[in-house]
Amino acid sequence: MKFVDEATIKVEAGDGGNGCVSFRREKYIPRGGPDGGDGGDGGSVWLVGDEGLNTLVDFRHQRLHRAERGQNGMGRQMTGHKGADLEVRVPVGTRVKDLDTGEVIGEVLEQGQRLLVARGGRHGLGNIHFKSSTNRAPRQATPGTPGEKRTLGLELIVLADVGLLGMPNAGKSSLIARVSHAHPKIADYPFTTLYPNLGVVKLGEGRSFVIADIPGVIEGAAEGAGLGLQFLKHLSRTRLLLHLVDIAPMDDSVDPAGEVRKIVAEVEKFGGELLERERWLVLTKKDLLPAEEFEARRRQLVDELGWTGPVFGISSVTGEGLDELVQALMRHLEREAASETVAAGPDDEPYDPTRS
Repeated sequence: MKFVDEATIKVEAGDGGNGCVSFRREKYIPRGGPDGGDGGDGGSVWLVGDEGLNTLVDFRHQRLHRAERGQNGMGRQMTGHKGADLEVRVPVGTRVKDLDTGEVIGEVLEQGQRLLVARGGRHGLGNIHFKSSTNRAPRQATPGTPGEKRTLGLELIVLADVGLLGMPNAGKSSLIARVSHAHPKIADYPFTTLYPNLGVVKLGEGRSFVIADIPGVIEGAAEGAGLGLQFLKHLSRTRLLLHLVDIAPMDDSVDPAGEVRKIVAEVEKFGGELLERERWLVLTKKDLLPAEEFEARRRQLVDELGWTGPVFGISSVTGEGLDELVQALMRHLEREAASETVAAGPDDEPYDPTRS
């Protein structure tokens, strides 16, 4: 199935039903009075999270989503039935934006989560509501109000704990294929990866995390070179970034430190807040170098970058260093989850260190 992470749709909630003008007409009751009923409310449009979906491709074909109109009121004080709500299923991780106002309506982040995107119109009132001592035969009723109509931009941002960042052919797809059950396309040419891939890394019962691989970023991506920066948004919800660097490039003129700086510069153009996220340096293709030369290149790269964070050396071909990396990732994510639980305190209340 084709991966589509952006779509534009129109949603139209149902109009409210009109109120009814009617008078009671029964034998032997010549002045029965008004008995017009109210209309029904219009149906609303909801987006519902569905973990079984992983692309917005269906919305490229069906762009209009309309809820049911409320029924008009009837005589004998009969109220029209409410219009049925429309539930539109979207992938978990979908961000919704009103394209006319620029407002971000919300995000669907959990299975079964419902997000109201267009509210149905209110029902009109029948003439029974307008009778009084001075107006015993009112001939007035109110129409239902129109339902909301919106043009929405849907943006799918994959949900992952760890994101992979790096130049094309840095070894991102090889890494995710080796540590998870994902099967991305792997080849020896740039931009083999054309869309994000997700893999689940399992270390035991109840211990797992999700890792995301996106197409490589190159210099000039902000101006549209390569695949541009369109997929960097998929790293915005990750907890940790792994910056992969080819430590043994085939072209001797390629400078690993320069490659790192190019990525950093392009990501800053996309949005500097992404670089504020914790980032680990992962040196790939370790198997192509003798141990002494690898260690020398590692020290040189760390010194040139002034890097102070964790550094790992791995080989996705031989598996060297992978267990150490995934174990460190799992411990880091578990510590983060534990600290968030402590900080929130019981019942998700703000943490108060003075409270016993």
